[in-house]
Amino acid sequence: MALFGGIEAGGTKFVCAVGTGPDDIRAEIRFPTTADAQETLGRAVAFFQEQEARQGRLDALGVASFGPVDPDPRSPTFGYITTTPKPGWAHTDVVGFLRQAFRIPVAFDTDVNGAALGEWRWGAAQGLDTFVYLTIGTGIGGGGMVNGALMHGLMHPEMGHMRLCHDRERDPFPGICPYHGDCWEGLASGPALQARWGQPGDALPPDHPAWSLEAHYIAQGVVNIVCVLSPQRVILGGGVMAVPGLLSQVRREVQALLNDYIQRPALTEAVEAYVVKPGLGGRAGVLGAIALAEGAWRAAV
Repeated sequence: MALFGGIEAGGTKFVCAVGTGPDDIRAEIRFPTTADAQETLGRAVAFFQEQEARQGRLDALGVASFGPVDPDPRSPTFGYITTTPKPGWAHTDVVGFLRQAFRIPVAFDTDVNGAALGEWRWGAAQGLDTFVYLTIGTGIGGGGMVNGALMHGLMHPEMGHMRLCHDRERDPFPGICPYHGDCWEGLASGPALQARWGQPGDALPPDHPAWSLEAHYIAQGVVNIVCVLSPQRVILGGGVMAVPGLLSQVRREVQALLNDYIQRPALTEAVEAYVVKPGLGGRAGVLGAIALAEGAWRAAV
């Protein structure tokens, strides 16, 4: 039986696991994503080498990484984290580092595309062929499938950097994105919440005015995606979405912003089954990385 390694390379933490799916995770580790890319990747390599000594050789690795990244296997910089603002990580050859250590197939995609793949295989997107997975946390990112294929093109989706309607009278906060200021990520990510209100989101009570504004911004992004891609479902993950009651507020805002323009029961009558939480919870990313590894192994055999 083939054995796979998965890496969810997040901007805050790495999650590494060995197994074949949600019912077969044989080992898992989490550690901070430091400003030293070589050190952090070295910890991942050490974990997988230790597991190989215990469980046998891995057949493939999958990496679901924060970005921007180059996911095009035909590109000379395939497998690189490219122009990230995260200190110590710009232009890092992630796939090259892992291939040198293990000499096995290494699949590489964005963290949100990885999570989308995991949700499609085992979670809230099973049976769908067009859907979007969004994470609202340290950053905002989106991935998913169109007609059964993960979204790629010129590069990969950067949904977190779409521009929103920003009512500066209601919200004079300028945004925190170093590239765009008040894009979606700049207005509604976890760090934006902290910068606007002076404390992290998990310290704000559920009735704080932060959450009605946050729901409005999240819903704006969701409505844009619904109108452009017409997904069969929208999955909302990430740490910010763990706030009690926020998902319900987002659903109401989505319906209010659409204003009955899209007359489909999924939006008018059953929005609770249309805008949903991840079925895999916080493990969607690392399980998606394992699914990426399986795909690379199947392509190689």
